[in-house]
Amino acid sequence: MEILAFGVQADEKPLIEKAFHGHHDVRCLDVFLTEDTAPIAAGYEAVSTSVNADLGGQVLRTLAAGGTKLIAQRSTGFNNIDLDTAARLGLTVARVSYYSPYSVAEFAWTLAMAVNRRIVRASNRTRDFDFRLDGLMGRDLRGRTVGVLGTGKIGEAFTRIAHGFGMNLLGWDVAENPACVELGMEYVDKKRLFAESDLISLHVPLLPATRRLIDATALKTMKDDVILVNSSRGGLVDTEALVRELRAGRFSGVGLDVYEAEAGLFFLDKSLEVVEDDTLARLVTFPNVVVTSHQAYYTVDAVGQIVATTVQNVLDYTAGRRSENVLVPAAVAGGRED
Repeated sequence: MEILAFGVQADEKPLIEKAFHGHHDVRCLDVFLTEDTAPIAAGYEAVSTSVNADLGGQVLRTLAAGGTKLIAQRSTGFNNIDLDTAARLGLTVARVSYYSPYSVAEFAWTLAMAVNRRIVRASNRTRDFDFRLDGLMGRDLRGRTVGVLGTGKIGEAFTRIAHGFGMNLLGWDVAENPACVELGMEYVDKKRLFAESDLISLHVPLLPATRRLIDATALKTMKDDVILVNSSRGGLVDTEALVRELRAGRFSGVGLDVYEAEAGLFFLDKSLEVVEDDTLARLVTFPNVVVTSHQAYYTVDAVGQIVATTVQNVLDYTAGRRSENVLVPAAVAGGRED
């Protein structure tokens, strides 16, 4: 069986080809799966997609009509997939339920430290041989309070680093993580977390209940000099409301690895085009904001695990096995049940 992989980054391609070698043939494309590119998958029983793929109803219908039966997404998040439509079409959909939480947690701290210590501004200055310190003053984190929204594997890894800094730990989640409690985390309601935290980091999935979790009200509840970091999903933050607060001179720093309207922008070279997204264009002009292009997961360790799991998902499908990675059970090759 030949697998068609959409949205493959240059660094990712050799890892995918090596992982599939000896199992199945794989064709890697750098284009992302959209309504326009979906017809390319005609004749491929299995496709692999990236986190920013469009797997809405129309795309799924196009894939199914072309003979696709398996969608193996190379990410943990799956808010981009219309699972109900996939089930009605008899598609099997699998994801990567686990990969290195340290990749994202460490990158979240990279963003936090970059905005706290003005690293981007300092680096730009020294390139011009401007070695002044004006405007570069940060803050010690020891003794200050960090608020962690979402204390699963990534949130726990982030909390362990915060504990190493000697910070006071506040957490919010639907269930307490005993490991975080052991580190000294106090679980509180969102309002208190927003009001008392000097640094807030988001590590919750994007669900209907969490969409725009950080809305205008939440932003106004936060300290004027708070640092806000989002390395989870862009839809957790009301970006227009965030821009309004930034224009008012609030927040010591904001680090964003994700953006709610990133599809069609992130992972692509738009440097020679006029970006029509006024909110994003305004956001990147603030000197206390660092925006990166959804790269928190992008380490050789994490991507290696993602690719290995994707290969295993394909092997499970062809063998008629079902694992925890399967989001939509469906009939599989040879009429076997997944």
